[in-house]
Amino acid sequence: MAPPTKLPRRPKSEYVIQTVVNALRLLETFSETEELGVTELSRRLSLHKNNVFRLLATLEERGYIDQLDDTDRYQLGSRCLELGHSFSRGRSLARHARAELERLAEATGESVHLGALRDLEVSHLDGEQSDQLILTGLRVGRRLPLHCTALGKVLLAAADKSIWERFDREFAPDGKLTRHTPMTITDRDKFFDHLQKVAGEGFALDSEEYVEGMICIAAPVYDAAGRTVAALSISAPSFRIDKEQLHQQLIPLVTEAAERLTARLH
Repeated sequence: MAPPTKLPRRPKSEYVIQTVVNALRLLETFSETEELGVTELSRRLSLHKNNVFRLLATLEERGYIDQLDDTDRYQLGSRCLELGHSFSRGRSLARHARAELERLAEATGESVHLGALRDLEVSHLDGEQSDQLILTGLRVGRRLPLHCTALGKVLLAAADKSIWERFDREFAPDGKLTRHTPMTITDRDKFFDHLQKVAGEGFALDSEEYVEGMICIAAPVYDAAGRTVAALSISAPSFRIDKEQLHQQLIPLVTEAAERLTARLH
């Protein structure tokens, strides 16, 4: 039997939402002029004034457009600037972090990761391994829980208190957090006390809290405005790490690497 004919892939243009296109066109119009009114936008975009007004109202509600009180004209809102900064930070972070990941993996002989807070999970953005025969695996591209990973705990500890409150509502509504191993902190009050300690110490430990047999250490990375944008971590099999090595070697190495990356981002 002949194999079924593969249907041609539909062009992405068939999935385009015209209203979104018009909203983006409206924003792009401000690259030419700082302030514009409804009539001028209507003419430039070839859209009816009612459509333009609805687009402006939506974008203003989301912070992408501001209306000037004295002229009733419009200009770009602060959310556009925040997105620009986020784009710049992301590119700069990935570029500068690569050197620190390689340096940290070589210094420790273990697996290292760069992670960031995404939708109340820790997203593993990049990683590096040494040439040890027995290593913890790379998790690049994976998202893991905040409450039982070193990266997650240090990112949450440095986050705004509104993020703590949202985490509490969504992940501990009954006062209990999900258990992954016998070492996982599941009591809500104990966990938030633990976060306070992490925030004060400037690093977090995961001692077999997510995976039995694995230890992780993480430290936060800050941007030029002092905001936590990511964290670096070291992961190692627990049989290879004793208490002295943890405190005398690994914690200083990961915190120093995070400090160097922070300096690179300033």
